[in-house]
Amino acid sequence: MDRKIFEAQLRADGYPEPQVSESAPNTRNAEHSHSYEVRALVLEGEITLTVAGTARTYRAGEEFSMPAGCPHVEDIGPQGVRSLVGRRAT
Repeated sequence: MDRKIFEAQLRADGYPEPQVSESAPNTRNAEHSHSYEVRALVLEGEITLTVAGTARTYRAGEEFSMPAGCPHVEDIGPQGVRSLVGRRAT
């Protein structure tokens, strides 16, 4: 997915002000949830999201979404991860 196209889609879908988010290599964020919806495009590195016991890894060029209130674990790859993230209140 192209970054400019993804950013335009976020804005069209009501995700205000997409931001670049970075996480350090080999980091784990214990299970948590957000009070907002998330759509993100991985720009560099990789992130593994575990939801309901199922893990999926996302790499550069791949996008993911997370509904508000969804418990998940984030495991960051050995090069860290840099993503373009849209957050939308529900």
